[in-house]
Amino acid sequence: MAVAGSLRTCEHLLAEESPDFYRVLTGSGVRYDVVCEECVGKPLLTVCEGCADRAGDGGENLGWKGTPEIRHEDRFVAGTVRAESWDVRPLNERCLAPLPHGWLALTESGLVDQAGFVCEAELEVDQAEPHQRRKPLLALHTSADGRYAAVCVDNGSRAVVLDLSTKAVVLEVDRGTYRSEWTPYPLAFLPGDRVVAATAWSVLDVFALPSGERLTEREAKGTGAFHGRLTPSPGGRWLLDDRWVWSPEGQVRAIDLETWHADGGEPIGTCLAQRAYAWDQPVAWVSDDLVAVQRIGEDDEAMLDGVQLFELPGGRRQGVFAGPAGPMWGHKGLLYVCGADGLEVWDPLSGTRIGLVPGFRPTAHRGGTFVSLNDGVLDSFSVD
Repeated sequence: MAVAGSLRTCEHLLAEESPDFYRVLTGSGVRYDVVCEECVGKPLLTVCEGCADRAGDGGENLGWKGTPEIRHEDRFVAGTVRAESWDVRPLNERCLAPLPHGWLALTESGLVDQAGFVCEAELEVDQAEPHQRRKPLLALHTSADGRYAAVCVDNGSRAVVLDLSTKAVVLEVDRGTYRSEWTPYPLAFLPGDRVVAATAWSVLDVFALPSGERLTEREAKGTGAFHGRLTPSPGGRWLLDDRWVWSPEGQVRAIDLETWHADGGEPIGTCLAQRAYAWDQPVAWVSDDLVAVQRIGEDDEAMLDGVQLFELPGGRRQGVFAGPAGPMWGHKGLLYVCGADGLEVWDPLSGTRIGLVPGFRPTAHRGGTFVSLNDGVLDSFSVD
């Protein structure tokens, strides 16, 4: 017996050779009908689950029509607001990073914390080739304990790791120039004085710090994917890798670090989302096993602003809701998004925006404190 579904479609999309189609939003969350151009606005059929899976097979998704339901139930966001004088100028928005009790900036003179100059950090930005579509930029990362900092060339080929306690470079890595312009430099600090970084376009390695010893010594064969931005889970078990692969497509994959350590080889990971021409999208950890990935759809030209939620292990999609668009962080089960109107607070379980800090657009986060640094003033908002 066929199981009744909730998808509505037109008879043309049930044919063996179906025409191109639109996803027509119904106004209830992100629910939609699948409709060919001829039948937009006409009565539709409610089909069984099997037919719903086949609707539109053979046709091209032409994008979305209509408007999703974006849920706003804003209430007062309790927090502490501060403005401190800090007369430094980060090189760009990627050059401000957290320390356990403060912040570190990468400036023209080097690394500077709120007490003053820390050390030099010499790394030249790769010169953009004529074919490059993404400008190389320096980016700053810090370890959770504040001992180490990494300076990377995003959309470039090289990175260095410094021990801030000795002011010495303890690791230099280079992934080569092959298509390096397409992704931020893949590097992230891990628990236990370790760092994971790309050592070729399709190879990740883990190093011990401060020795720089490679802990993943093996014959590197690569994954066939271009590694991208790396985002560790709060507990340190998982690592998100925002890759791109030919043709090109973006793939957000979750690597189980324990499994990789036990099995060796190259980390394949669990694919959470795969989208044509869409990668380097905002992601955040809601918890140790729940991931939020921005944008809804399968193609960069036919996507909605919003969030998809994926559960680990397994990678099953647990929810989807419209609205969030911008840099995103997770904190105590909520999502904080730097949106057009300020810092938005979203409840991912209900898919509802529950608060807004108007006009505040942070670029860095540490444990519930969000900061921006402009014109010599460090503005911060700490969630109560």
